[in-house]
Amino acid sequence: MSRRRHSDENDGGQPHKRRRTSEPIEIEDRLESLICRVGEKSTSSLESNLEGLAGVLEADLPNYKNKILRILCTVARLLPEKLTVYSTLVGLLNARNYNFGGEFVESMIRQLKETLKLNLYNEALYLVRFLSDLVNCHVIAAPSMVAMFENFVSVVQEEDGPQVRCDWYVYAVLSSLPWVGKELYEKKDVEMERILNQIESYLKRRQKIHVPMLQVWTAEKPHPQEEYLDCLFAQVQKMKKDRWQERHILRPYIAFDSVLCEALQHNLPPFTPPPHSEDAVYPMPKVVFRMFDYTDAPEGPVMPGSHSVERFVIEENLHCIIKSHWRERKTCAAQLLSYPGKNKIPLNYHIVEVIFGELFQLPQPPHIDVMYTTLLIELCKLQPGSLPQVLAQATEMMYMRLDTMNTTCIDRFLNWFSHHLSNFQFRWSWDDWSDCLTQDLDKPKPKFVKEVLEKSMRLSYHQRIVDIVPANFSALIPANPIFVYKYMDESSSSLPGYPVTIAISNAIINRSSNDEILTILKDVPNPNQEDDDDEGDSFNPLKIDVFLQTLLHMAAKSFSHSFSALAKFHEVLKSLTDSDEGKLHILRVVYEAWRNHPQMISVLIDKMIRTQIVDCAAVANWIFSPDMAHDFTRFYVWEILHSTVRKMNKHVQKIQKELETAKEKLEKQHSRRKDSGDEEEDKNSDEEDGPLEEQIERLQEKVESAQSEQKNLFLVIFQRFIMMLTEHLVRCETGGVDFNTPWYKNCIERLQQIFLMHHQTIQQYMVTLENLLFTAELDHHILTVYRQFCALQM
Repeated sequence: MSRRRHSDENDGGQPHKRRRTSEPIEIEDRLESLICRVGEKSTSSLESNLEGLAGVLEADLPNYKNKILRILCTVARLLPEKLTVYSTLVGLLNARNYNFGGEFVESMIRQLKETLKLNLYNEALYLVRFLSDLVNCHVIAAPSMVAMFENFVSVVQEEDGPQVRCDWYVYAVLSSLPWVGKELYEKKDVEMERILNQIESYLKRRQKIHVPMLQVWTAEKPHPQEEYLDCLFAQVQKMKKDRWQERHILRPYIAFDSVLCEALQHNLPPFTPPPHSEDAVYPMPKVVFRMFDYTDAPEGPVMPGSHSVERFVIEENLHCIIKSHWRERKTCAAQLLSYPGKNKIPLNYHIVEVIFGELFQLPQPPHIDVMYTTLLIELCKLQPGSLPQVLAQATEMMYMRLDTMNTTCIDRFLNWFSHHLSNFQFRWSWDDWSDCLTQDLDKPKPKFVKEVLEKSMRLSYHQRIVDIVPANFSALIPANPIFVYKYMDESSSSLPGYPVTIAISNAIINRSSNDEILTILKDVPNPNQEDDDDEGDSFNPLKIDVFLQTLLHMAAKSFSHSFSALAKFHEVLKSLTDSDEGKLHILRVVYEAWRNHPQMISVLIDKMIRTQIVDCAAVANWIFSPDMAHDFTRFYVWEILHSTVRKMNKHVQKIQKELETAKEKLEKQHSRRKDSGDEEEDKNSDEEDGPLEEQIERLQEKVESAQSEQKNLFLVIFQRFIMMLTEHLVRCETGGVDFNTPWYKNCIERLQQIFLMHHQTIQQYMVTLENLLFTAELDHHILTVYRQFCALQM
């Protein structure tokens, strides 16, 4: 009874206790909200808001210093688009409380070390930029910032580090100079000159084999697609020539110069870049995407040139806004359109170029493809009078340059365009693209239009596509997606197996079991077998033909009907495909029956892999087989292959995770036993460990088996690529014709695409690939692709 009374008393007193503890939490939440929202739209000026906030934070420092430090370090890392707003705030706090400024600088350096250790290189970049801007706010002494940059640039002297490591440290220095270059040059011009000379010398000797693999367009006209470090160095050099002047960075600290210049400055603690380790994953090199210049934006403000630092600053800030708000498309669109200084630049052109630059970024866009579609739709809604015209202009430009566009980027372009059209009633001035009608169907322009219409049909229906496109485009309109049933009527009665299809059809209608269906199929003659051959279990293509054609025909009404049919007769399908030939043949039958409906082929193959009717290697072999030569360059074929590879990779990751979890569980049991030191528990733990150790052993075998399957899949894919490309090159050389056909461009760029899209997995098998396939004897056109890929993580 006393226990219950005690808890009742406590319950009665709880509300008072909760109110007392919630007060600090409320204040902490308020501080976080105030800090995060400063710099957003307000009736007061930014300067008065910053001054007011600095006063509030200064008053709260005695009680909430750690919380304020934590919030400011976080926004410095995660809200880089408001960099100068927060650096000014820190400057004002430092002017009022010198010790706080010192603690903030120490926290930032700790955080920088932590982010580098965790491979968070983008966040580390923003921290370096923030620290450099603190020089402008008189928080950090310029000589100590220069010393830090010297340490960064010293990385290029390392002999055994990869190039991508040197690239990151050089980029961290160069990308900070638009903010702080002027201040550092005024204080330490000799040292800064030496840093820039070291960077220039490094850039001259740097390998750039990887560049062609990352370029959106192969042509250098009208806009060169430059390597990112070369472009940034040219921009910084031009800024230096212009005496470090720039007009696009918001610098609120200028208004507080009289206060800030009185503040005591801090020296950065010595910072040595952490040594290279095998676990380090440095950012990949990039190519700067260029689509517009000043001639494309005829009215209004002039677009800065490609080598002006303003172009870098604007693009960098727009990238940062997308990075911070990409999950909320409405907020993201609104933030992009309210970019500070928007009246001085053709903002819509910059936004469209930056969005397409991210969408086409190789190997992968920073965010999922569909985000860019929804963001552009949102922008069109917010700026209906101007943005759709810029978007239409960009689309027209990309269409005109399809001949030199990377195949992976064409895929993303057609995905975006068809999805965009579906949101605007498929309205487009198709007649403007009628030039594609006079070209061969395998050329990029007609191929693109055909694929866009096919993709649009997935988001609509066949008759709608027929209605929206001019009649003269009929050759590019996709086929009506109907099932092709070869046992359709009595005219097919002469085909082998026709009587069995009727029996199968009746059995399915009568809900026969899997065993009953297999009994019916026993009587199907095997065209691969001689009459006197008794091997009844050899691969029988006719069995697969009659059963699968009939089953899919009866379930052709929808995806759901087809899925149910595959699930219901899974046992039959498994028994028909127990050999590699069986798996290949089942894929042929699906293709023959649904060749007018690529989406159905994709989803059925996806389902068959999931239910283990076919395996990933069979799908790869089928795609590269002569049966698929006609459709080899079609978009849906590569959609199937990439989906297959992703499934294989996810399967391996899933088992690896299960193994790690089991190992962690065993480790915990061991540490618990050590801590307790109890002999009785020791015996029990031994009994507990037994099943867990067996489970780990089983999982280890599963992981090895799955990795072997994964490696085999990549070997199959690369081997088939090499065979096809080598045959083509030899044939062209023998015939004395140019090898660089549309088919060759598509095929070699699909090989690049496999390397780029699955680069993290492929890197595990580099030694095997080099020893077995990509040997020195291979044709240099094919070997170049492999070398470009290797150079990405050099």
